[in-house]
Amino acid sequence: MSRKEEQAGPGARDGRLWPLYTLETAVFLLSATLVGMLFHKIGFKETNVVLLYILAVFITSSLTRGYFWGILASVAATLTFNYFFTRPYHSLQFYDAGYMVTFAVMTVVAFVTSTLTSRKKENAERALEKERETQALYRLTSRLTEAKELSDAAETAVVIISDLLGCQAACLCYDEKGSPEKTFLQRTEEGTLVIKRLEGEEELKKRLGQLHTSFAVGLEFYDWPVYGGQGILGVVRIPAEKAAGFDDAQMVFLHSMLECVALAMDRILAVREQAASQQQIQQERYRGNLLRAISHDLRTPLSGIMGTSEMIMDMSCREDPRYELALGIHKDAVWLHGMVENILGLTRLQEGRMVIRRQEEAAEEIVGGAVARMAGRAPEHEIQVEAPEEVLMVPMDARLIMQVLINLLDNAVKHTDVTQEIRVTVKKDSRGENAVFTVADRGEGIAAEDLPNIFQTFYTSQIKPVDSRKGIGLGLTISESIVRQHGGRMEAHNRTDGPGAEFIFTLPLKTDTAEEKAVNDGKEQVNGTVS
Repeated sequence: MSRKEEQAGPGARDGRLWPLYTLETAVFLLSATLVGMLFHKIGFKETNVVLLYILAVFITSSLTRGYFWGILASVAATLTFNYFFTRPYHSLQFYDAGYMVTFAVMTVVAFVTSTLTSRKKENAERALEKERETQALYRLTSRLTEAKELSDAAETAVVIISDLLGCQAACLCYDEKGSPEKTFLQRTEEGTLVIKRLEGEEELKKRLGQLHTSFAVGLEFYDWPVYGGQGILGVVRIPAEKAAGFDDAQMVFLHSMLECVALAMDRILAVREQAASQQQIQQERYRGNLLRAISHDLRTPLSGIMGTSEMIMDMSCREDPRYELALGIHKDAVWLHGMVENILGLTRLQEGRMVIRRQEEAAEEIVGGAVARMAGRAPEHEIQVEAPEEVLMVPMDARLIMQVLINLLDNAVKHTDVTQEIRVTVKKDSRGENAVFTVADRGEGIAAEDLPNIFQTFYTSQIKPVDSRKGIGLGLTISESIVRQHGGRMEAHNRTDGPGAEFIFTLPLKTDTAEEKAVNDGKEQVNGTVS
């Protein structure tokens, strides 16, 4: 029963309370009349009888709900006093004009007394209701704090909302993809919890998607979505016949409980994400340690294999079958060594241990050193170099930028026939602010499907056939990261003047030393070559 109905009068009340309140009013007025007759017979003044009727009005207002019964008792008390205790008796007429003042004062006093009593009672009931709501929210919050999963929060919400609102509430949770689950939890009339299958999933999603109010009206349920930081986390469902009768106070109370449920669900998801993130970090740490340990263990034997194969080639003539065998061993060892260095470089990048040490370096010397290194790896390929006539000094970490060029040249050699062009170009850009390095080839180019992902970690082409030297997709990733840490950028595209691909990266000719110091502050100095 709502407070508005209680204040509206008997017409809005339950029919069972009308006879009770009528009987109470009649009994108190009758009691006041009988006692007043006794006072009158004893010889008490009429003012004492007036006080009896005011007392009857006061008691009536205290025991009934709303203003109606107090006002009714006030009017009835005035008329009863006039009928029994003013001349002519047993008539509503009066001879003495002074009684008019008595009746007016009596009516006003009775009315004010009734009003004050009703208001005090209403305030007391309101305070009690607020206390119950506060206790209920505290109980809800306390139990939600103990919830570890969304299902636990849903169960708590169903139980407490059902108890406080007197309904068979239900709760539907959403999965990680933002879709409602196939089942929901509901409280039965017997107080047990049952799992029901969700019917009309698409209709529910449509109603909630087009929602312009705080709840969606359905044939069986009124649905209140529970919003979190990532969208809808669940839906609290109230049976339609019960929800249709909710007043404003109940709606406000329900919204308060929904906010508590939303906070609890958000907390559960945050804890879950934090745990998953910590687990992922731990796995990444284990993976990095394993890769680093394996790579370090492989570097020494690979260096020995490379050196031994070179010695065999130097001791054998080209016609000797052992020369070709040693050459194949050397090439495979060089490829494996480069892959191991790339893995080490990846772990350093992910852990933030790669330190950039910039110094003014001649760009053509760095390019020449990279080309010379590649000549030893792929002597059958001819690499053309184009550099400006004047010395181009670029602030860079020479060791890392040379490795970027080696990675790009190795990629070009891998996809270019020995008779086709491979060219390295270095120059200033049109504004003279950056040094532009270009590695171009005449291979088959880059497939359109590969262009958006070519710098992603462990990405390799999904179109070309797998071979023994395809690589594991680290060289370009590490190269792009090194250039980015230098303050430059790298891009890749197909050539416009024919077949082939171009990899272009820029390095700024001027750097902010303060910014560089901040970037490198606190990082370890890493020895060794990074691929």
